[in-house]
Amino acid sequence: MNRLFGSRQAAPKPSLDEAIKSTDARAEGVQAKIRNLDVELAKYRDQLKRAQGAGRNAIQQRALRVLKQKRLYEGQYEQLVQQSYNMAQADLTTENLRNTMATVSAMDAANKEMRKTYGKIDLDKIERTNDEMQDLMEMANEVQESLGRQYEVPDDINEDELQAELDALGDDVAAEALTEGATPSYLNNAEGAKELDGLQAPTDQIGEAGKQEAVRAV
Repeated sequence: MNRLFGSRQAAPKPSLDEAIKSTDARAEGVQAKIRNLDVELAKYRDQLKRAQGAGRNAIQQRALRVLKQKRLYEGQYEQLVQQSYNMAQADLTTENLRNTMATVSAMDAANKEMRKTYGKIDLDKIERTNDEMQDLMEMANEVQESLGRQYEVPDDINEDELQAELDALGDDVAAEALTEGATPSYLNNAEGAKELDGLQAPTDQIGEAGKQEAVRAV
């Protein structure tokens, strides 16, 4: 038969969320019936206020029947609400377990990675490196202190004499500056000009004698 008509596939099982939604829908349907029964009971209550005799007894019987039906629906409604609550709690617990498992898995992976990383670290090498760095820093400080050391002045040198010599050196420098910038005296008066003419005359006489000697030779 299965070869002719094919096998009937089993319907997928509803998930917990679907079961909760279905239960809530049923609870809402029962609650709607309870509201309708309340309306009917209110009508019978009004009728009982006005009824008398045998008619009153008949109304009471119908009201009791509706009241029993209401109690039945109320019990069913409470059961459905409790079922929905239990399934919601189960769903929440399942979700928490999933989150817990994911957290544990992530922590386990991180733990393995940390062990793998720390396995490559040599603590002794780190200590040796720190000691070497400290020694080098101390050596560098000693070198800086040695280079920055101030040399002491010999005891036989008098600082007052050094100051006097420095002042005298300043006076000599000022005198040399004035001498280099002064104008020669032979350029500032007429006597200097006469002296310059006296120096020029012998030169002219020597030049004339040289010309006469050259004519005789020709």
